[in-house]
Order: sequence, then C-alpha cells, then structure tokens
Amino acid sequence: MIEFRALDDLAARLSALVPPGLEGAREDLTQTFRATLQSALGRLNLCTREEFDVQRLVLLRTRERLEALEREVAALAAPAAPPDA
Repeated sequence: MIEFRALDDLAARLSALVPPGLEGAREDLTQTFRATLQSALGRLNLCTREEFDVQRLVLLRTRERLEALEREVAALAAPAAPPDA
C-alpha cells in the first residue's frame, strides 16, 4: 500500500517549486501532483514491506528444506560400505 503521508509531502514539495506567478494555482497543482504520483505508483505493482518480509521468510524456509532434501538424496545415493569379511 502507498504511504499517503509521504505522497502528500512529495506533492507539497513539488508545488513549492511553482513559480511566483502561479501561486494562486498552487493548491490545484498540489492535488494534481498527488493524483499523478498516486496513479503512477499504483501501476508499479509494488508490495508492502510486510509482504516482502513474509515472502523472504518463506523462501528461506524453502531453501533450508531443499538443502536438507539434497543431503538426504546424497546419503541415499552414496554407495553402501562394503561388508566386513
């Protein structure tokens, strides 16, 4: 989800760059900047930090399980020790 406080801050910073002759339109420009930024960021298909962390943990557990299975397969594929004669 998009953090709207940061988006509002960025829109306000952009509107602060408006030349002095257009100060009357500053509020409209702030709203336009905000809407444009929100639309552009919405199309990026971003995930939240929490979603990222959950997927990272799932990947870590999957990797650990894969390594354990690889060790099991290697142990099963190893030739049996020759019987003592």
